[in-house]
Amino acid sequence: MELKNAVAVVTGANRGLGRHLAAQLMERGATVYAAARRPETVDLPGVTPLRLDVTDEESIRAAARTASDATLLVNNAGISTGAPLIAGSPSEVRLEMDTNFFGPLAVTRAFAPVVESNGGGAVLNVLSVLSWLHPAGLGSYAAAKAAAWALTDAAREELAPRGIAVSGLYVGYMDTDMAAGIPTGQKVDPAEVAAQALSGIEAGLPEILADETTRYVKRSLATSPNAA
Repeated sequence: MELKNAVAVVTGANRGLGRHLAAQLMERGATVYAAARRPETVDLPGVTPLRLDVTDEESIRAAARTASDATLLVNNAGISTGAPLIAGSPSEVRLEMDTNFFGPLAVTRAFAPVVESNGGGAVLNVLSVLSWLHPAGLGSYAAAKAAAWALTDAAREELAPRGIAVSGLYVGYMDTDMAAGIPTGQKVDPAEVAAQALSGIEAGLPEILADETTRYVKRSLATSPNAA
């Protein structure tokens, strides 16, 4: 997909990776709707702030009506509660699924007709190495991202006849607020991840593996669960 003159909607664009994606999309010549639950927190010059809460169906429908010229959807908004699946709070587990799986699903369902009506385009889902690697301590996050991986693959097949390509971005820890407690040496630069993601969209890649940890885990999928 050519990003110059594309019209992009980026969820969670007020900080972290989403802000980098929005900024770099503009640098590549796209028009950008920077979506956030609180659009007043969007401080990136040149974008159009857009209210969108991925857990609120009415706000999603309203955003799709506003961004009716969209040709690219970036499902970036996400949450990590750190809840394990068995011992964790059921409300936190449910929040992770609502935000990281049902949210992107609802946004994609709302924007697919928009993108199709504008001649087709693309969807990028921001996923995680934990789509494939499932540590107990981050069980709810991993489960939600694994579900979002399945969503990405199924949506790719379903939307292809409608002229919409679907890509998944897979990455480990990034230097963002979500990974604030992780040592710096274990985190990658979100600006570099954003650049890889956008180049992957332009190249039509179905999977974008943004760091060596993710590439290693992907290679290990055919081995036993303990091998990764």
